[in-house]
Amino acid sequence: MNNKFLTIHRQEAGYRPIHDRIHDFGEVEQTLNSKDRRTQASRCMDCGVPFCHWACPLGNKLPEWNDALSKGDYETAYRLLNDTNDFPEFTGRICPALCEKACVLNLMSHEPTTNRENEAAITEMAFQENLVHVVQPVRNGRRVAVIGAGPAGLVAANRLNRMGYAVTVFERCENAGGLLRYGIPNFKLNKAIIDRRLHLLYEEGIDFRYGEDIDLTSLPEGYDAYVVSTGTPTARDLPVPGRELRGVHFALDMLSQQNRILAGTDFKKDELVNARDKDVLVIGGGDTGSDCIGTAHRQGCRSVTQIEIMPKPPVGPDDPHNPWPNYPRTFKTTSSHEEGCTRRWNVNTLEFIGKDGRLTGVKVQEIKWKPNPDGGRPIMEPAGKPEVIKCELALLAMGFVKPEMPQFADNVFTAGDAATGASLVVRAMAGGRKAAADIDNYLNATNK
Repeated sequence: MNNKFLTIHRQEAGYRPIHDRIHDFGEVEQTLNSKDRRTQASRCMDCGVPFCHWACPLGNKLPEWNDALSKGDYETAYRLLNDTNDFPEFTGRICPALCEKACVLNLMSHEPTTNRENEAAITEMAFQENLVHVVQPVRNGRRVAVIGAGPAGLVAANRLNRMGYAVTVFERCENAGGLLRYGIPNFKLNKAIIDRRLHLLYEEGIDFRYGEDIDLTSLPEGYDAYVVSTGTPTARDLPVPGRELRGVHFALDMLSQQNRILAGTDFKKDELVNARDKDVLVIGGGDTGSDCIGTAHRQGCRSVTQIEIMPKPPVGPDDPHNPWPNYPRTFKTTSSHEEGCTRRWNVNTLEFIGKDGRLTGVKVQEIKWKPNPDGGRPIMEPAGKPEVIKCELALLAMGFVKPEMPQFADNVFTAGDAATGASLVVRAMAGGRKAAADIDNYLNATNK
């Protein structure tokens, strides 16, 4: 039995120094040397009941590829990893690592195996050592259309292509990736990582058609089956007085524009959503809001404040409402928060205030939540006097509205956020795998 976890502590790669990273959009996360990385993989206990495997939406076989990594066998490690995860270079950078929270070592000492970082290291070594090969499938004569090239659509396209289907991917944007490309900042996921994988998909025969905004009530003709993976394109709005003021934007207005600028797109001055020399207010306490904070710093903001209408999560490693091995909804400090941010909870937005059509501040009020005697959502009550937070840029990062889908024919399958509502990239990827398997089963059953 492996007992290295008794003597070896968890070691994370950590982030680049703040004074260095806030001046560029390069990835903030560093990497361990190969010796330390193998040592970290050796901490895996190879549990008889691997709760990490249970927690992973993709069903990754973590004990197996951690063992291979610890021995320096990158080829076996990547093969085992790629068996369940089509694009581990994405999840190895941005997954919240549900597996680590379910690790038995997290229960014992709050020092789980560094699965996410190990995953990224395995994949990067696989690309470096030419262990990732182009596959030329034998075609089966059937065609499938994938609508939407986000993580769910890309995974579905990859799986179906490997099965022998001729796959066409329709994407309304100018490039593939969905929120991976247009929502997640480059300092978390360098877009060259996406392009590297796309080149493989191109070589393997997947046809990508960009700038195609498909009407879901009139899908393209000539295909045996369809995957609808259009994500959750509608952000949750905040319809309070002053919403029309210049300076109030959805979070993705800023994030997607900045990513496009880094890719070489030019915008007119009056089109820019930029935080330079501005006080910024981020409304919404999730990951998208955190991404706005990091982007605002890199654009040269004066200050950033983040408010959240819900209470502050429990501080510490344990969540009394979601005990191990469930994912704890605890207080989280991201790399962007470390770069400087005033954070407040139980704050409700009342009004956007402006002068000459431009935002100058946001009127807010502290609130408290009381149990609803009839059950259901708690009741919000004022807990303080209204106040004004000075800002010239307000970013709405309050999540996304689950899309309503039309009634589809039997040969149309939804995947990712289009099916579930906004969720994690790793869950979207799992949805893409399921949609591909369902289509294969459907077409094989109907063609018998």
